Amino acid sequence: MASTTVLHIDMDAFFASVEQLDDPALLGRCVVVGGSHRGVVAAASYEARKFGIHSAMPMFQALRRCPHLIVVPPRRKRYSELSRHIMDILRSFSPLVEPISIDEAYMDIGGCQRLHGTPRETALAIKNRIHGQTRLTCSVGIAPNKFIAKIASDLRKPDGLTEITPDQVASFIDALPIGKVPGVGHHALQILNDCGIYTLGQVRLFSIDQLVRRLGKFGYRLAALASGRDDSPVIPESEAKSISSETTLAQDTRDRNTLAGHLLEHAEKVAHQLRRHDMRARTVTLILKTSDFKRHTRSQTLARPVQASEAIYQTAISLLNDFVLSQDVRLIGVGTGGLQPASQPVQQSLFPESHGHSGVRWEKVDRAIDAIAERYGERTIRRGTLAGDKGED
Repeated sequence: MASTTVLHIDMDAFFASVEQLDDPALLGRCVVVGGSHRGVVAAASYEARKFGIHSAMPMFQALRRCPHLIVVPPRRKRYSELSRHIMDILRSFSPLVEPISIDEAYMDIGGCQRLHGTPRETALAIKNRIHGQTRLTCSVGIAPNKFIAKIASDLRKPDGLTEITPDQVASFIDALPIGKVPGVGHHALQILNDCGIYTLGQVRLFSIDQLVRRLGKFGYRLAALASGRDDSPVIPESEAKSISSETTLAQDTRDRNTLAGHLLEHAEKVAHQLRRHDMRARTVTLILKTSDFKRHTRSQTLARPVQASEAIYQTAISLLNDFVLSQDVRLIGVGTGGLQPASQPVQQSLFPESHGHSGVRWEKVDRAIDAIAERYGERTIRRGTLAGDKGED
């Protein structure tokens, strides 16, 4: 049986690098991709990172740290276009490619040495091909499993390449700071430090029972990682588990009519993505962040999976109506989960729902809107409740 060799490919500051690629005037400048002053940083160039700016940082904090920061609005269509190209490059080296986000993926190259050489030679060839065809750089980690490969890819960014061979795994784990282990957040880190655990190797000094008492089920996972075990396979073309859309509001509010308007907009975006991927959703989630920066979610599982914007919107509104708004809302969104192919048979109800949640009629309306938007542009046709109420041209 051939040994497994996993590569983790991580594009360097992907969104910001694409903006610098397309606009040479941004090269060498402190650039972040993000929304308004009230939003968060989606990506930061390496020049901006020298000021301590990182993704998910509130934009006002980033601007405070670097007053000459250049803020560029995101161009998701452009990022998706380049991402597809990069994933196609990876698949030209191995069929076992598992995209885990728009800018990173795992590859299993265990059986590819005759075609592409050693793992290091393969990784170099991938890096060169990505740079040659896109002019973007990536960092690659090579290891016997996904866990170590992911950490390795982050060690020599940007444009890095780190290989951890099977005989190096034990020493790598012994020296690995426990805070770098995926899943070890601030709370778990404090518990582990209180136990005298500062590296992953020190976890082996404790029994599984001791770890589980302190960390719950994550104790089992941590014990396995401390022994170098990660049996999770590289799963090619893993399907999306959820689709969501959210936005930070221009002004905090608890006005339910205003919030409802945003919910409709997000429901339409999510439904459009479901139709684009030919999927239906079984679960709808309301996403809120209040003015105290606390994130709240409320979900409802539907009797039948849907992809109609009306069904998603009505479910989200119902969840909003049940939510007690004790604080103003600064972010709102809609998520869907429990996705399944639209072609999968759905058991029909004996009793049609009065408000049309079965979605058949509204799906036809949505598809008609999709067709018009595809031909004449997204802003050509919109629902009346979305037109003219947000200051748009």
